[in-house]
Amino acid sequence: MGNNEMNSKFYELLQEQVRNELNAERQYVALAVWFDREDLPQLAKRFYRQAVEERNHAMAIVQYLLDTGHQVEIPGTAEVRNDFTEPAELIELALEQEKQVAADIESLAKTAREEDDYTGEQFVQWFLKEQVEEIATMSTLLNVAKRAGSNVFEIERFLDREGADAGPDPTMPPVAGGAL
Repeated sequence: MGNNEMNSKFYELLQEQVRNELNAERQYVALAVWFDREDLPQLAKRFYRQAVEERNHAMAIVQYLLDTGHQVEIPGTAEVRNDFTEPAELIELALEQEKQVAADIESLAKTAREEDDYTGEQFVQWFLKEQVEEIATMSTLLNVAKRAGSNVFEIERFLDREGADAGPDPTMPPVAGGAL
């Protein structure tokens, strides 16, 4: 691996993406705790699970960095928002967060391609697919929340009915320390 590849923009962005994914994890924990406090167990469960997913994404990037001989630094995380008034507000924040992550992943793919890093570009492909799924799921949940209005139990019923976890994705890249 040449020195040029070790100092590439792609690897700088990957390191930043570890931080982004860990920030998303913390924010999802905050959302889950809010839902838990409001006695909305299905929403809480959904966002606790989402937090674990974001952690696994960060650790998959860590594993890739390790596998490609790069120095990995685990960053601190940013402040999270904890103050909300209604479920739709939290879901809107989550949707915006997923859209931002999608833009970050697209930037990673573009940078890998510009730098002729075919392995890096291949690695990022799974994350591109994952973000399409994440945005679609969160968009649906937001639509349900908006339709439910003040009857938050309709959201709970929807998640109870539709919210079955598909289980681990066998195509996901390896996760440092193993996926949770």
